[in-house]
Amino acid sequence: MSTIIETDRLILRELATEDAREIYNLNQDPEVVKYVKSSPFESIDDARVFLEGYDRYKKEGMGRWACIIKETNEFIGWCGLIMEESGDVDLGFRLYRKNWGNGYATEAAKACLKYGFEELGLKRIVASALAENKASINVIEKLGMTFVKYFEIPEEEEHNGGKEGALYALEKED
Repeated sequence: MSTIIETDRLILRELATEDAREIYNLNQDPEVVKYVKSSPFESIDDARVFLEGYDRYKKEGMGRWACIIKETNEFIGWCGLIMEESGDVDLGFRLYRKNWGNGYATEAAKACLKYGFEELGLKRIVASALAENKASINVIEKLGMTFVKYFEIPEEEEHNGGKEGALYALEKED
């Protein structure tokens, strides 16, 4: 499992099948998944199957990366960049609730933005959150991303379909 990004407190590395239990557990907390569009995995095996087929790193040179605390080697969630069907590159993050409020999401997300602009040569990165998800919007705004528009989450999404989302973007500075 190779380190992709290192910050003062975190290591961001590719997710691996060995992370299946952590990914499953992360998605079992109703507060963690309250504002997401997809359903949680039904089992650790489902998470493992997902991770076995996760090939964005090879296909896109980016993906969601495991966030590990350097000092303790503790898995605290994920953060990263993915290519959306629209062609936008999306920044996303999800952390265990016990790790909220410690600045980890902001630290990891800043590092992902830097990686996207400097290493991948991206010109624009977007992030979205449900409009009611004030904590995620606070992180997004701390990153210097600017509000673009509100949009409706498609009804066919497993969770939160029909609710209002907020889209933010950040352009690479020349």
